[in-house]
Amino acid sequence: MSIQDDVQQPDYRAYAAAGMEALQRWYSRWTGQWRTTNWWNAANALTAVIAYTEYSGDQTYRRVVERTFRAARRLHRDFLLRFYDDNGWWGLAWLDAYDLTGDARYLDAARTIFANLLTAWDDTYGGGVWWNNDRSYKNAITNELFLALAARLHQRCPDTGEYLDWARREWDWFCERGLIGPKGLVNDGLDKSGQNNGGQTWTYNQGVILGGLAALHEITGDAAYLRQGEAIADATLNSLTTQAPDAGHGILFEPGEQKTARKDADLPQFKGVFMRNLYDFYRQSPRPAYSEFILDNARSIWANNRNGSNQFGLHWAGPFDFADAARQSSAMDALNAAVPLAA
Repeated sequence: MSIQDDVQQPDYRAYAAAGMEALQRWYSRWTGQWRTTNWWNAANALTAVIAYTEYSGDQTYRRVVERTFRAARRLHRDFLLRFYDDNGWWGLAWLDAYDLTGDARYLDAARTIFANLLTAWDDTYGGGVWWNNDRSYKNAITNELFLALAARLHQRCPDTGEYLDWARREWDWFCERGLIGPKGLVNDGLDKSGQNNGGQTWTYNQGVILGGLAALHEITGDAAYLRQGEAIADATLNSLTTQAPDAGHGILFEPGEQKTARKDADLPQFKGVFMRNLYDFYRQSPRPAYSEFILDNARSIWANNRNGSNQFGLHWAGPFDFADAARQSSAMDALNAAVPLAA
């Protein structure tokens, strides 16, 4: 039986409100970050706060955007570190902040971050951006963030066409390097010869590319972007899932999550990135399987992966392990996506 057949319909907005209140217990207004997590996680937590505000209409946490902007900028000028992927997460977060508020400071911050990402592009392996300023590894996630940020910047700053040119150039390079493996999933990166290294197929690598392809389709109307995104989304739903009680569809499962060390603040963030990008992709490709998957995962998080303080763990199919801000904000991405779908 699908969880959508329950007699009592789930209240996803109430679930999201409870989860957001729990997330904000970790928030420090002095640093603009969420305790228990790292710098890049903070950008994703902020993204979850913005999405909650937009989808639910609840303005309780709107001031978090401004507080985080002021505090985090004091820690790292222009939100830039030596890791280009960390910078890309902040770029996307500030675009979301701009969409929510219309404040041009956030758009300017995203443009500055993209300008920094451009310095990481060179002709090694025919193009692409490096993971960090050591310039020893070109990986999928950094290039996906580059693509998504470029495409979304074009949608907000279309006058020059420069951002769209870079988004298309990145996608062409991504395909030419074979980063989408034989199973239809994106692998981690390139080896020293510039070929797909066969690395792990993390869920966030499947997610960010969906967001970039959705934006490219929205800009160009080219159905080829949708077809490729659908292939990646379908492969993820078929391969990176497990079962939960009363779930009509699989529940997202991160490779290696059963062995994740308690101190790992990175892997617990990944699944939420996929879910929020799947929702963005669904708005361009409204297949019922995608909306049902989002709703089933949100319901399973609430039913099987929650403690008495409305904190969420790593295993969305259950059982609850323990709580931190990475786990919470990741689960919030799924709950947030469920809110407009159930409206």
